[in-house]
Amino acid sequence: MSDVTSESIAKLNQSYLAIREQMSQVIVGQTEVIDQLLIALFSRGHCLLEGVPGLAKTLMISTLARCLSLSFSRIQFTPDLMPADITGTDVLQTNRETGQREFVFIQGPLMHNMVLADEINRTPPKTQAALLEAMQERQVTVGQIRHKLADPFFVLATQNPIEQEGTYQLPEAQQDRFMFKVFVGYPSFHEEKQIALQTTGIQSDNITPILGVEEILELQKIVRQVPVSDHVVNYALALVRQTRIDEAEAPEFVKQWLSWGAGPRAVQFLLLGGKTRALLNGRAHVSTEDIQALAAPVLRHRIVTSFAAESEGITPDKVIARLIAETPAKEGELTSDPRLKKIFAA
Repeated sequence: MSDVTSESIAKLNQSYLAIREQMSQVIVGQTEVIDQLLIALFSRGHCLLEGVPGLAKTLMISTLARCLSLSFSRIQFTPDLMPADITGTDVLQTNRETGQREFVFIQGPLMHNMVLADEINRTPPKTQAALLEAMQERQVTVGQIRHKLADPFFVLATQNPIEQEGTYQLPEAQQDRFMFKVFVGYPSFHEEKQIALQTTGIQSDNITPILGVEEILELQKIVRQVPVSDHVVNYALALVRQTRIDEAEAPEFVKQWLSWGAGPRAVQFLLLGGKTRALLNGRAHVSTEDIQALAAPVLRHRIVTSFAAESEGITPDKVIARLIAETPAKEGELTSDPRLKKIFAA
């Protein structure tokens, strides 16, 4: 690696530690969730956070926005929210200079760098679908005109897994747009005690922005430059391809427990996330451990469990854990595995 790249890696690592330190003023614990948010941020990915009410999902995202010098908007998704409410719309106005009437585009909240889609599963599919073009192509089409979104652009969405009345499950195509699906769990005893003391007293924080637009764009380019060995690419491919029940390399437990497997975006996000995770930890190379660490958040919303699996209490995370356990991580063992060597034969 060149000296400039080494300095950039150090800068990324320092920025990562500084953001974590800033967020710790407001958020107690949840280090793994924060790490995954930052990995998605530097990988140009979007995140879907799922957890019961009161776990500071919204606060975590808004605090992250304060740590970055980015424009931020929060959209509260409700059953009556319309697509134009988030993308913007053309409004007929009179030009004061010419006196002629003309359409003027009024920007919606998507025209910001960071968008918090709060309780995204509370709005109908028609409005959810308005995010599809924005998340993938980073633009919105209103009428016949395409409007480019700000760069960088992140959608960080939250949803509640327990209240299902009045909710609309995200379609598979939209879930696939999210790089990670992150589970936000309950705090430990000591963390919850600290939360109770911190939030019932006089609370003050002094969040200092760490990175601006140009710095984030520069760090995102550095992530793309990190090399990945053929072995790590093969390992990521092996994990993803084994989730497809029609493939010859799919193990029997996958054919029994899954009804649908992950697509090519899973491999892309595993490698991008692996690159970012390596850099955040001060390394200039991606290892199979990086892929293993990110397999659950990347794959859990891209695989669909069968009725047989659900009746046995098998969750996507359990399927992923078994896949990792049964897939050889060492280079020689991976390519020589009787079941997997068909993948690498070509």
